[in-house]
Amino acid sequence: MTRLDDLTSWHADWKGLRVGVLGLSVTGFSVADTLAELGADVFVFTEKADEEYARLIPVIGARLWTGSLDAVPQELVDFEPDVVVASPGFAPRHPVVAWTLETGLALWGDVELAWRVRDKVVRLDGRPADWILVTGTNGKTTTTRLAATMLVEGGLRAAAVGNIGTPVLDAVRDPAGFDALVVELSSHQLWYLGLQTGPDPVSPHAAVCLNLADDHLEWHGSADAYRDAKAHVYDNTRVACVYNKADAATMRMVEDAEVVEGARAVGFDLGAPGPSDLGVIEGILVDRAFLEERRTSALELTTVEELRELGLAAPHVVANILAAAALARSLEVPPAAIRDALRGFRLDPHRIEVVAVEGGITWVDDSKATNPHAAASSLAAYPGAVWVVGGLLKGVDISDLVAGRGATTKAAIVIGAEREELVAAFARHAPAVPVFEVDADETEEVMARVVELAAGIARDGDVVLLAPAAASFDQFSSYADRGRRFAAAVRDRIGRGTDGDAHADATPGDRT
Repeated sequence: MTRLDDLTSWHADWKGLRVGVLGLSVTGFSVADTLAELGADVFVFTEKADEEYARLIPVIGARLWTGSLDAVPQELVDFEPDVVVASPGFAPRHPVVAWTLETGLALWGDVELAWRVRDKVVRLDGRPADWILVTGTNGKTTTTRLAATMLVEGGLRAAAVGNIGTPVLDAVRDPAGFDALVVELSSHQLWYLGLQTGPDPVSPHAAVCLNLADDHLEWHGSADAYRDAKAHVYDNTRVACVYNKADAATMRMVEDAEVVEGARAVGFDLGAPGPSDLGVIEGILVDRAFLEERRTSALELTTVEELRELGLAAPHVVANILAAAALARSLEVPPAAIRDALRGFRLDPHRIEVVAVEGGITWVDDSKATNPHAAASSLAAYPGAVWVVGGLLKGVDISDLVAGRGATTKAAIVIGAEREELVAAFARHAPAVPVFEVDADETEEVMARVVELAAGIARDGDVVLLAPAAASFDQFSSYADRGRRFAAAVRDRIGRGTDGDAHADATPGDRT
């Protein structure tokens, strides 16, 4: 047994452990801060550092090296770390990650470290918080927030953490403690979890993979590698492996998973549920998994009509609600608490958010739809929309989306650095759809031109939908920046008192 095998508690002897930390963003700092508090010898390596974090590193007793990581820094080699803890942005083929693996050093992510020290604060029964893991190509953040909201409504002290924004390590060290942590995990974090070799691997109370579609292929290297990373969400699950019955890939993940004996498979989809599932019967969302009489009975959670009044009735949102409800029910949250939680729940900005309704045209910001799978869900919710699409495709083939949902749109307005691929896809797979390009290079101009074009196309009853199916970093600082600029351009145009009828129709093939 190595020394690292003994480090499975906050109260273990971490003093003097030499740890190289890769990256100094929110996650990297949480790692460095935690390890320094434990008494480890911490050396942070980063290409660029936030000014505030860089100032704090010596304050917490750690060291900082800043420079190019295109090659392994000699300072890291000379440091002779016992373990390297990498921020999730570092891909498997990154030179420092590859060196760590090749030299046989232990390589952890922040989630494994958080699991090892999860007993810093325990409940009255002496146990640390239960963990619920959430992943999927799309819907992770919404489902994580939903599940945490349901748990809190059910009387538990719970928090949504992880890839959602709050590092797991910050929650683990919260002196007030939690009954449950709902941990959103990216495929990057899950790849690092797949490297675990210690005696106490992450073992969640319940876990879900919401769906699977190609994404982040440039990071993982292939669709199979991306799928394999996502599948780690179910490793060592103790109570409930929740999966999407409408997505066979998630079912296979559960079938192949190594889980704790007694863990159950719990399915969800928008159809009628079987006796271990959640689903929809005649407009009623029901649970047939977490009740003794599940072969003959079902528990009502809410109705589609009530969700429609709350703005939560888009099909993919209903699926997320069912998944979150399954996770909450696994911790015995009553159905009434789930219904009450939904009544106060609001989607985050830039997720099928109605920006304005003016002149009979509905403007919708779904800038968070950063891959084809997410955009397909948006287009399903708004068939026949004027579709604003484009950005960085992240190595993903857009053809199926264009041939399927894209072919039913009223028109497409293509933005971003990879417009040529999108325009060609429409020419091949949806030639009847009018396509317009916005080739503005200045960020400030892009959305103004998009809105002017869309206003010339859309008519009374139409929807203009920003669902880019691509990342934003070619023209914007984030998907949120992209969405804000779209909304601002819409409001600016409305404020000027113009509508679509005041302009001549745009001509397909226009470049602005």
